[in-house]
Amino acid sequence: MQEKLRREGLAKIRGETKYIDDQSWPHQVIFGMAIRSPVARGTLTAIEFDQQIDWSDFCIVTPQDIPGKNRIKMIEDDWPYLAEDQINHYGEPILLLAHPDRQQLQRGAAHITLQIDPLPPVLTIEESLSEQEIIWQKGNTFKSYQIKRGTTESIFSSGDYQIFEQEYRTGAQEQLYLEPNGVVATFDPELGVTIYGSLQCPYYVDGAMATLLNLEKDKVRIVQSPTGGGFGGKEDYPSILAGHAALLALHSKQAVKMIYDRKEDMAVTTKRHPSRTKIKSAHDKDGKIAAIQIEFILDGGAYATLSEVVLSRGALHCFGPYFCQHVQIDAKAVATNHPPNGAFRGFGAPQSIFAMERHLDLVAAKLKLTPEEVRRVNFITKGQSSCFGQTFRERVDYHALMDIVFEQSDFHNKQQAFQKYNADPSNPVKKGIGFATFLHGSGFTGSGEDYLASRCTITARQDGKVEVLASSTEIGQGKDTIFTQIVAQELKLPHHQVVIAPVDTSIVPDSGPTVASRTTMIVGNLVKQAAAKLRDQLIETKFLASNYQPTQVAGAIKNYLAQHDTLTINTQYQRPEGVAWDDQSYSGDAYATYAWAVYLAEVEVDTLTYQTRVTNFYALQEVGKVVNQILAQGQIEGGVVQGIGHALYEHVLHQDGRMINNHLTDYIIPTSIDTPPIKVIFEEWNRQYGPDGAKGIGELPMDGPAPAVINAVVNAVGSQVYAIPMLPENLMEAMQS
Repeated sequence: MQEKLRREGLAKIRGETKYIDDQSWPHQVIFGMAIRSPVARGTLTAIEFDQQIDWSDFCIVTPQDIPGKNRIKMIEDDWPYLAEDQINHYGEPILLLAHPDRQQLQRGAAHITLQIDPLPPVLTIEESLSEQEIIWQKGNTFKSYQIKRGTTESIFSSGDYQIFEQEYRTGAQEQLYLEPNGVVATFDPELGVTIYGSLQCPYYVDGAMATLLNLEKDKVRIVQSPTGGGFGGKEDYPSILAGHAALLALHSKQAVKMIYDRKEDMAVTTKRHPSRTKIKSAHDKDGKIAAIQIEFILDGGAYATLSEVVLSRGALHCFGPYFCQHVQIDAKAVATNHPPNGAFRGFGAPQSIFAMERHLDLVAAKLKLTPEEVRRVNFITKGQSSCFGQTFRERVDYHALMDIVFEQSDFHNKQQAFQKYNADPSNPVKKGIGFATFLHGSGFTGSGEDYLASRCTITARQDGKVEVLASSTEIGQGKDTIFTQIVAQELKLPHHQVVIAPVDTSIVPDSGPTVASRTTMIVGNLVKQAAAKLRDQLIETKFLASNYQPTQVAGAIKNYLAQHDTLTINTQYQRPEGVAWDDQSYSGDAYATYAWAVYLAEVEVDTLTYQTRVTNFYALQEVGKVVNQILAQGQIEGGVVQGIGHALYEHVLHQDGRMINNHLTDYIIPTSIDTPPIKVIFEEWNRQYGPDGAKGIGELPMDGPAPAVINAVVNAVGSQVYAIPMLPENLMEAMQS
């Protein structure tokens, strides 16, 4: 039983695990904060310090005090740590302040006045596209992609098909991790800077600090503290916070703690990109797609951050698991004067998948077909190629997946029963059932994994244990447990003989970021390879017999190390054979493998209050080998609840570029009361690329819930819904119109 326990679980349950804000430090820390812009756009003309305050007690940092480059090291070089003169979003940091006393720090901040000449902000996708105000280079466009196959216009103009056009929208969404962003920074003239923090991607922060502080890499150390969730919100943003704390530590010569409260965290950190998708499709009488054009646009906020890669994943997933000879996808991420939008679980795919899955249900209604019929005639199958030129070589059988879900949910009988129930006018609560079929690629897109060239190390220890060194972070998903399982299985070791090294860039190699459903499939595979090589080394050197018993491994390691100084195995990512991607043409194998899924939702809609309740949910996914059933099921269940929140509850409300519901009292998320029974179903058909064939699943469950839920709502009430979140007032408007 002990070996099945989650590695960090008991410490968390007992309250022994401490977040960065709860940790004690050997030396006194001072507290830092950023002084932020109160407007969405403007020109900074002056900063005034009230002379009633003795400013000699404070550490003050302005852009002029930055020793390196005042830009975060990301895809584009445009996101400043501190605004120099141009203000581009509400809450943009302008200067930094630190003091040993938190109350005095707040008092000092209240006595700083920013003189800003306001400029007209660009706050919508439409305003950005109009180019009346240019806020980011020419055209306000961070990045654009086009995927083209065949000739769509000739199909549309042929007159042989029915044509359907519709626009779909998704709103911003807050990651709402359990623990807000926080770091502690120390600086030593000899050792350099050390950052301790709540983060997902330590080597992102490592590179950012070297550039900001003009330091050599060996003068930068990043240590991940126990982290209370990330969901993408701690992928890029910790570089900002770490940079602020590091600058204050550098200039104050003291350790600096910066912990956001929930209000600040929600107001200024990155969100899911809002989207606008326009779809035009041509269909025959059976619903088969003859041609389709998709315009997919993301609101990137004030700076480019990760918008380019979020856009890429959204574009590559927007046509879903369907086949068509004539496809055109035009994708664009545009600039607005909102705080920058960034990574969030699903990474662009939830936005585009929502539009496609809603569109197919709309087409079915217009053609007087069922949603099932429209999908069945369009599914892609093994041997066919996607619109971006990827030929699917593994088993792709959505007919079978749908059959499984429909059987387990009793879909067809419920359809008829709900229709009969809804026909009774005495029932104000209407029942609906809907589904979505979708896919999600595992790992970085295209040549991304080649670029990362991730590394992993396993080393034998003097006590007979083996230690795994990788920079993949434990952020609640169970990475430590999974890596332990992989090594224990490969070496036939008891789990307690596997040690997971702390994520500290002075110790562990760069295994790439903990994002993109890549940790188990990509890094876990490196862990497996390293463990296998270590085992083979012990066998080849005769310290272990080929048919050894688990109890013999520790002794073999001790004996080996008695004769040899070390036993360390390094592995590095190599692209799988037969997987090819062309960055220039934006075509080929976008992902080595995909998870395939069908999600189904049942809802009840009160036509008096317009409230929607999800009453049942079925989540089926083909994910290759399931390494840990409980952890995998938890990943799916958690993602489904987040997806339901995206569909029905979570409304980021902006006013003049500022989030005005940045509190847990008025930013509504689903609670346990709102969570339906969720039946998680795994299929394990394709086992080719990850450890024992495991695919990534972290992003997947965020993609399907919203379209499944809204399709069920439309099935219940008969009125079309084209945007999420669908609040009661939105549904009322749809039904009344």
